[in-house]
Amino acid sequence: MTPIITAFESSPDRGRGLARDMRVRWALEEVGQPYEVRLVSFAQMKQPAHLALNPFGQIPTYEEGDLALFETGSIILHIAERHPGLLPGDANARARAITWMFAAVNTVEPPIVELSMASMLERDQPWHAQRLPALENNIRKRLRELSAHLADAEWLDGAFSAGDIMMANVLLRAKGSGLLEEHPNLIAYLARAETRPAYQRAFAAQLKVFKDANP
Repeated sequence: MTPIITAFESSPDRGRGLARDMRVRWALEEVGQPYEVRLVSFAQMKQPAHLALNPFGQIPTYEEGDLALFETGSIILHIAERHPGLLPGDANARARAITWMFAAVNTVEPPIVELSMASMLERDQPWHAQRLPALENNIRKRLRELSAHLADAEWLDGAFSAGDIMMANVLLRAKGSGLLEEHPNLIAYLARAETRPAYQRAFAAQLKVFKDANP
């Protein structure tokens, strides 16, 4: 059965691969699973039909038969468990790959998103300039720790895994900020992820949605 995911009808990321459906698209492309996309507007995301899939009114959602999932970590873990290629066969390595999925969204992503939201919503506030260094230092701490772990390795823990999908997509949000650029090994890590054919296919599909909506 072909899974169906939801994505923004008009994405605020302007086709840069930051919208979270990108992670799910990428995982599906990595395992070679065809999928369909149902585009939704911001208004539709708050309607009962979509709230039945995601009670928080967000994207992406994932439907496969009578199964409906939300949260990218849950969706990608489901994909990785059903298809070979995104989780190691060794039990311990598998557990570590899943741990990196959690680390991406629970440890590394929150300070990056907090800075992004502050830049969008608080820029005109008189206290924004005073708060900015603290927000940036929170990101620096996590990136410094991640960089130290990665060192000169190609991927986070041995072979490429679902953990790398989650982490690379999170790091993409910090690209160009100057913070990620303080760590050449993280820049190289992200570049390796972005050159994977599956990533390229997923990015092109998401970018096409934006271009079609903004001819």
